[in-house]
Amino acid sequence: MLEVKNITKVYKTGNVETKVLKGISFSIKEGEFVAIIGPSGSGKSTLMHILGCLDAPTNGQYLFEEKDVSQLSDDELADIRKKKIGFVFQAFNLLPRATVLRNAVLPLTYANISKDKREEIAKKSLKSCGLDEARFFHLSNQLSGGEMQRVAIARALVNNPSLILADEPTGNLDSKTGELVMETFRKLNEEGRTIILITHEKYIADNAKRKISIKDGEIIEDYVNNRSI
Repeated sequence: MLEVKNITKVYKTGNVETKVLKGISFSIKEGEFVAIIGPSGSGKSTLMHILGCLDAPTNGQYLFEEKDVSQLSDDELADIRKKKIGFVFQAFNLLPRATVLRNAVLPLTYANISKDKREEIAKKSLKSCGLDEARFFHLSNQLSGGEMQRVAIARALVNNPSLILADEPTGNLDSKTGELVMETFRKLNEEGRTIILITHEKYIADNAKRKISIKDGEIIEDYVNNRSI
C-alpha cells in the first residue's frame, strides 16, 4: 500500500537546521495494523504528516498505492486526503453543537449522492464503531470522551478510505475508555482496514500486530508479534 524510501525532514529557522527524520525506510501492506511508537520529539508526528500527504519529505521518496507523492499536484494530494485517507486525531475535532449524525456526514457533504444516502452511509459507519442509534441525534458535546472519539473514527470511515491514520487517538481518554476505542480499531482491522497508529504509549502500541519504534528521527526496531523483521 505504501513505501517510504530513505526519507528525511529538515526544518530551517534562519541559519539553523533541525533534522527531524534521518533516513526512514519501510513499507506497509494492505490490511496491516501498524503502531509507530516513540517518545515526544522522536519525529513520529512529522512522519504521520508525511504519510497523510499533509507535508512532504525534504529528501527521499514516498509511494502511496504505487504513486510517487512528490510528483502529485496540490489538487491531487487533496484528492488523496479526501478519498483515500481517514484521519483520527487526539482532539476529536467534532463540531460541538452539531449532532452526532451531522458530524459523521460532513465528509460526504460534497459527494454526488442524495442526502438520504449520505445519512445511510454515516449511520452504518457509526454503528460499526459501536455507537447506539439513540445517540445519533445528541449533540457531540453531550457525549463522553470515548463516544466522541468513536464518532471521529466513524467520520473517518464514511468515504471508505484505503488507510486510517490515527494520531494519539487515546491521548485525551482514561485507560478504560482508551481500551474501548482500541477495541474499535482492532475490529476494523479484522474487517480488513489498514491502520497506522501513532502513539508514545507501549500498552496502546501493543494493540497493533506490528510496531515500528522510532527515536531521534531514526527507526530503532521494526517487529511483528515481538519478532524483528
